[in-house]
Amino acid sequence: MKNGVYTIFALLLTVTSVRAYPLDGLSHTGIARLEGYRLAQEGKARARRQPPGALLNLDQVDLRLQEYGDMEIPQPDPAFSASVRRLLGKYADRYGLAVLDVTDPARPRYAMHRDLKDHNPGSVGKLVVAVALFQALADTYPDDTEARLRVLRTAMIRADDVILSDHHKVPFWHPESMRFSYRPVQKGDTASLFTWLDWMLSASSNAAASMVIRETLLLRHFGRSYPASEPEIRAFFRETPRKYLSDLLIRSLQEPLTRNGFDTEQFRQGGFFTWRGKQIVPGTDSRANARSLIQFLLRLEQGRITDPFSSREIKRLLYMTQRRIRYASSPALGDAAVCFKSGSLYKCRAEPGFRCGKYRGNVRNLMNSVAIIEYPAAHPRLHYMVVVMSDVLRMNSAVVHQTLGTRLQRLMRKEHPPPANTGPADTRK
Repeated sequence: MKNGVYTIFALLLTVTSVRAYPLDGLSHTGIARLEGYRLAQEGKARARRQPPGALLNLDQVDLRLQEYGDMEIPQPDPAFSASVRRLLGKYADRYGLAVLDVTDPARPRYAMHRDLKDHNPGSVGKLVVAVALFQALADTYPDDTEARLRVLRTAMIRADDVILSDHHKVPFWHPESMRFSYRPVQKGDTASLFTWLDWMLSASSNAAASMVIRETLLLRHFGRSYPASEPEIRAFFRETPRKYLSDLLIRSLQEPLTRNGFDTEQFRQGGFFTWRGKQIVPGTDSRANARSLIQFLLRLEQGRITDPFSSREIKRLLYMTQRRIRYASSPALGDAAVCFKSGSLYKCRAEPGFRCGKYRGNVRNLMNSVAIIEYPAAHPRLHYMVVVMSDVLRMNSAVVHQTLGTRLQRLMRKEHPPPANTGPADTRK
């Protein structure tokens, strides 16, 4: 701070209260909190009741474009792009936006606005971490998805210094009291690899993301001897040259993207999400744009992120089954299945008449949202993907994204009117 004139706040903010994965997934994953949220829907436990769109079962959250594996992002549709751009209003120059309408997959439509504008992805970069881990599992067990599931369910991972420090809370289910508690991850916490993935993507814990990166490096190193023992882990990070660790980190995070058809100059995660993780293993920078993230969502739905097994599990990990926030909190999406990830970064300085607040930066106010929308959830007649990357200063960016989610859903319903015999629920404004 120069002469005490400026006050700077720079916070990497991630989703802290959204939860994902279908609620009947306990036996498939071993993620304990799913049972608590499932029981809450029956009135047997205390937790938020879910909207209709969040109540699909495991089999219903599946890949919807596998038969269209050759589909690529089409050329932008000028009229569609103009309609989408008008939704942004006077702040259009503060957005990067991409919408891919695959309601009729034989005739996809693409709308974009500044879709190649480079952004810091924030917590959206955790998608890359998921790809890195699932690619490492696939390389270790290329023809054995049951072995991959076994590792995800049974590898018990103990938190160490790499989690330092992170304030985001994760859920702990206590079946004896039928209650949840919420707190940041602490050193010594032990959970399955599937649970760490869940905490990374649903609770958006930076500590969990750093643990998943750590486990990806260990899986790459130990192969089928993974999971490693605590002494082996300590020896690996203590005795391995730092340059080798850094090269392994970058290869582990970037090669899977290249192998899955992405340009790492446009989309990449550079390293750990915690300061201690970055000290232990230095990385590089992170970047993304709206087009690269739409490409990710499309390939996910096609089963082209590593393979169908990996794509399906990542999609399920993104399926929202708790409180909806930011773009996904739009009331217009209550009946929709939403697979979602978001992240933000804001920064403030002293300004007369302006009060800095959460998601309300006046120097930087980044908010990124990626979503797959299936509406209505059980029998969708709308299917589209959206990426919003904004830097609208001085406004609550969470509300900005929520509003845009409502406007775009209304536009999509107008673009695809229901059949004449559709019931009242589908004619709601």
